[in-house]
Amino acid sequence: MTASPADGSWLTALSDWAVSLMDVIGPIGAGLAIALENLFPPLPSEVILPLAGLAASRGSFTLIEALAWTTAGSIVGAFALYGLGAWLGADRLRRLAAHIPLLHPEDIDRTVAWFQRHGGKAIFFGRMLPVFRSLISIPAGITRMPLLKFGLLTAAGSLIWNSIFVLSGFFLGESWHVVEQYAEILQYIVIIGAVGGVAFFIHRRVRSLLEHRRNGAVEDGAS
Repeated sequence: MTASPADGSWLTALSDWAVSLMDVIGPIGAGLAIALENLFPPLPSEVILPLAGLAASRGSFTLIEALAWTTAGSIVGAFALYGLGAWLGADRLRRLAAHIPLLHPEDIDRTVAWFQRHGGKAIFFGRMLPVFRSLISIPAGITRMPLLKFGLLTAAGSLIWNSIFVLSGFFLGESWHVVEQYAEILQYIVIIGAVGGVAFFIHRRVRSLLEHRRNGAVEDGAS
């Protein structure tokens, strides 16, 4: 089985690696690649999953096996990151925030409170967003979301995401890489939105800091 057109890029190398795993150990290789993708987001699920579908269309394993093993891989990777979040914990993050410029312990408290209110939706829909599909498991661990709830939401969101790309590879065959172009657009949108959100936060925090210093200078001058 071949991956995408050979262009010598890192993406092609990763694709070839995923293909070799599937060739050697079948659908388990697809599951292993997806588990690693959760831990190392630069590994593109948008490439691995269609290749699993392509392998299934060629009879290397069944479509059900492709969906089952890639979803199992997603769950395993998500629980590993959940464990990281549980190890970090809110208290440790508060102490770290106190030593990071522009961050305050109260920011952690607000984030934890938001996740406790909306964590279920964040996990389910977050599993269908590039980059965030991995990172969203960490706050679930920090807030100690019930394991059963976390597992079910992760499985449901992952199954939807995985099915879209596995089925694309299954039905598109050698033209599977067409879906990659649309996935890249979604990835760019998510990244731009995240960068914009961080920039807005930094702008507000810096402006608040400058205003606080000006007010303090005025008070000192008046006294």
